[in-house]
Amino acid sequence: QVQLVESGGGLVQPGGSLRLSCAASGISVSVRAMAWHRQAPGKQRELVALITFGGSIVYADSVKGRFTISRDNAKNTLYLQMNSLKPEDTAIYYCNAGGTTNYWGQGTQVTVSS
Repeated sequence: QVQLVESGGGLVQPGGSLRLSCAASGISVSVRAMAWHRQAPGKQRELVALITFGGSIVYADSVKGRFTISRDNAKNTLYLQMNSLKPEDTAIYYCNAGGTTNYWGQGTQVTVSS
């Protein structure tokens, strides 16, 4: 069975940092395109960052220079390092594994507030 489990979310002050993790089972993060998406209340889900099988990376303009997507193949885990967080980053963050069949985690809440 395939499962993606996000962790690392929480409450952080503006300017702070968080590191999100996505632990995968049943699939390998090394052979799929992996991505982080987020959805704020009343907003559409949007792509935050994408890393392909070949290692190419794409970021949303709103997070360039602040967020870093990476993966640890040995741990079969995807990460999102988030620095210089802003209130506008408040959302539920979802891990996504691409391919013929798309898989999604349950999401983890990130709240940026003083």
